[in-house]
Amino acid sequence: MSHEHYKNLIDTLYECASECIHCEMACLEEQDVKMLERCIRLDMECAETCIYSAKMLSMGTEFSSDIIALCSRICEECAEECEKHSQKMDHCRTCAEICRKCYEECRSMADVNVM
Repeated sequence: MSHEHYKNLIDTLYECASECIHCEMACLEEQDVKMLERCIRLDMECAETCIYSAKMLSMGTEFSSDIIALCSRICEECAEECEKHSQKMDHCRTCAEICRKCYEECRSMADVNVM
Protein backbone atom coordinates (compact mmCIF):
# COMPACT_ATOMS: atom_id res chain seq x y z
CA MET A 1 0.00 0.00 0.00
CA SER A 2 1.20 3.50 -0.80
CA HIS A 3 2.76 5.56 1.94
CA GLU A 4 0.32 8.39 1.14
CA HIS A 5 -2.37 6.22 2.69
CA TYR A 6 -0.48 6.47 6.00
CA LYS A 7 0.56 10.15 5.81
CA ASN A 8 -1.41 11.33 8.86
CA LEU A 9 -0.38 8.33 10.90
CA ILE A 10 3.28 8.77 9.94
CA ASP A 11 3.15 12.39 11.09
CA THR A 12 1.54 11.34 14.39
CA LEU A 13 4.16 8.61 14.89
CA TYR A 14 6.99 11.12 14.53
CA GLU A 15 5.21 13.57 16.83
CA CYS A 16 4.77 10.82 19.42
CA ALA A 17 8.42 9.77 19.17
CA SER A 18 9.55 13.36 19.68
CA GLU A 19 7.33 13.84 22.72
CA CYS A 20 8.44 10.52 24.24
CA ILE A 21 12.09 11.53 23.88
CA HIS A 22 11.33 14.86 25.52
CA CYS A 23 9.49 13.14 28.38
CA GLU A 24 12.32 10.66 28.86
CA MET A 25 14.88 13.46 29.13
CA ALA A 26 12.66 15.48 31.47
CA CYS A 27 12.09 12.42 33.69
CA LEU A 28 15.84 12.00 34.00
CA GLU A 29 15.98 15.52 35.44
CA GLU A 30 13.35 14.80 38.11
CA GLN A 31 14.36 14.23 41.74
CA ASP A 32 13.05 10.68 42.08
CA VAL A 33 14.33 9.09 38.89
CA LYS A 34 13.99 5.58 40.32
CA MET A 35 10.23 6.10 40.73
CA LEU A 36 10.09 7.03 37.03
CA GLU A 37 12.10 4.04 35.79
CA ARG A 38 9.18 2.34 34.01
CA CYS A 39 8.09 5.65 32.51
CA ILE A 40 11.58 6.29 31.16
CA ARG A 41 11.85 2.78 29.71
CA LEU A 42 8.46 3.01 28.04
CA ASP A 43 9.30 6.46 26.67
CA MET A 44 12.42 4.96 25.05
CA GLU A 45 10.57 1.91 23.71
CA CYS A 46 7.66 3.96 22.43
CA ALA A 47 9.89 6.50 20.68
CA GLU A 48 11.94 3.80 18.95
CA THR A 49 8.85 1.84 17.95
CA CYS A 50 7.14 4.93 16.56
CA ILE A 51 10.21 5.88 14.51
CA TYR A 52 10.55 2.33 13.18
CA SER A 53 6.84 2.15 12.39
CA ALA A 54 6.90 5.46 10.52
CA LYS A 55 9.88 4.31 8.46
CA MET A 56 8.26 1.00 7.60
CA LEU A 57 4.96 2.63 6.66
CA SER A 58 6.86 5.09 4.46
CA MET A 59 8.40 2.11 2.68
CA GLY A 60 4.97 0.62 2.05
CA THR A 61 5.72 -2.62 3.87
CA GLU A 62 3.36 -5.55 3.53
CA PHE A 63 3.54 -5.96 7.31
CA SER A 64 1.96 -2.60 8.10
CA SER A 65 -0.97 -4.02 10.06
CA ASP A 66 1.32 -6.08 12.28
CA ILE A 67 3.70 -3.20 12.87
CA ILE A 68 1.07 -0.64 13.75
CA ALA A 69 -0.78 -3.15 15.95
CA LEU A 70 2.39 -3.59 18.03
CA CYS A 71 3.02 0.15 18.02
CA SER A 72 -0.50 0.81 19.28
CA ARG A 73 0.07 -1.58 22.18
CA ILE A 74 3.30 0.14 23.20
CA CYS A 75 1.77 3.62 22.84
CA GLU A 76 -1.12 2.55 25.05
CA GLU A 77 1.25 1.25 27.76
CA CYS A 78 3.31 4.44 27.61
CA ALA A 79 0.17 6.59 27.85
CA GLU A 80 -1.06 4.66 30.86
CA GLU A 81 2.29 4.97 32.64
CA CYS A 82 2.67 8.67 31.89
CA GLU A 83 -0.89 9.30 33.07
CA LYS A 84 0.18 8.07 36.52
CA HIS A 85 2.57 11.04 36.75
CA SER A 86 0.58 13.59 34.76
CA GLN A 87 -0.79 15.48 37.78
CA LYS A 88 2.71 16.42 38.94
CA MET A 89 4.64 16.58 35.67
CA ASP A 90 3.53 18.48 32.59
CA HIS A 91 5.91 16.53 30.35
CA CYS A 92 4.21 13.27 31.36
CA ARG A 93 0.76 14.79 30.79
CA THR A 94 1.72 15.96 27.30
CA CYS A 95 3.38 12.63 26.50
CA ALA A 96 0.32 10.70 27.69
CA GLU A 97 -1.91 12.80 25.43
CA ILE A 98 0.10 12.23 22.26
CA CYS A 99 0.66 8.55 23.08
CA ARG A 100 -3.09 8.13 23.51
CA LYS A 101 -3.68 9.87 20.17
CA CYS A 102 -1.07 7.71 18.47
CA TYR A 103 -2.55 4.57 20.03
CA GLU A 104 -6.00 5.45 18.71
CA GLU A 105 -4.75 6.24 15.20
CA CYS A 106 -2.65 3.06 15.05
CA ARG A 107 -5.50 0.95 16.35
CA SER A 108 -7.91 2.46 13.87
CA MET A 109 -5.52 1.97 10.95
CA ALA A 110 -4.66 -1.61 12.02
CA ASP A 111 -8.38 -2.46 12.18
CA VAL A 112 -8.94 -1.00 8.72
CA ASN A 113 -6.05 -2.95 7.21
CA VAL A 114 -6.81 -6.36 8.69
CA MET A 115 -7.38 -8.82 5.89
